[in-house]
Amino acid sequence: MTLETGDLLQSILDSLDRIDYIRPDDIPDIELYMDQVTTFMDSRLKNAARNPEVDKILTKTMINNYAKNNLLPPPVKKKYSKEHMLMLIFIYYFKNILSISDIQTLLGPITEKYFKSVTEKDMTYIYREVFSMEQSQIRYLEKDLMRRFKSAGEIFEDADPEDKEFLHQFSFICLLSFDVYMKKMIIENMIDHMNSSKDTDSSKKDK
Repeated sequence: MTLETGDLLQSILDSLDRIDYIRPDDIPDIELYMDQVTTFMDSRLKNAARNPEVDKILTKTMINNYAKNNLLPPPVKKKYSKEHMLMLIFIYYFKNILSISDIQTLLGPITEKYFKSVTEKDMTYIYREVFSMEQSQIRYLEKDLMRRFKSAGEIFEDADPEDKEFLHQFSFICLLSFDVYMKKMIIENMIDHMNSSKDTDSSKKDK
């Protein structure tokens, strides 16, 4: 691959270093109105958007729909708690790859047991544990990207010189896309198993 493509990979790796999750301590302990929620999310997640100047992280309509579809517990007197904010962050990441019903399956038990929990094992506990894996995963992802990038650059050796650059980038994207496809399929199979187990438990209770 040429230097231009190599610079592209370096740009991607640099962007990974700039990824940062919202820490629980960053979220206000006071309850927020809808406008304050959207403003906070925009300010903290905007850099991860594809088109930061155009893309909306969260809108009032989105949040209302999440509550309507039982993804998010309704606000109390139009105010959203820290637990609401943590749930919205989970939804923000899930919604790019999962259906509403799949997100319901995943977050339903979390909401039921940990939302408004009076013990130390609350939504903050769940969020902190999950995102504590972030740094190690980014390091692993960087190594995996470089390995796939190298593999993609080793094919199409007999292609026309003017086509090689595009074909190498195309093959790199295909490798990444296949990885996403396979992982999405695994996630969906796991969620289907969760639903199946839930239906089995319900049947036992009805007997």
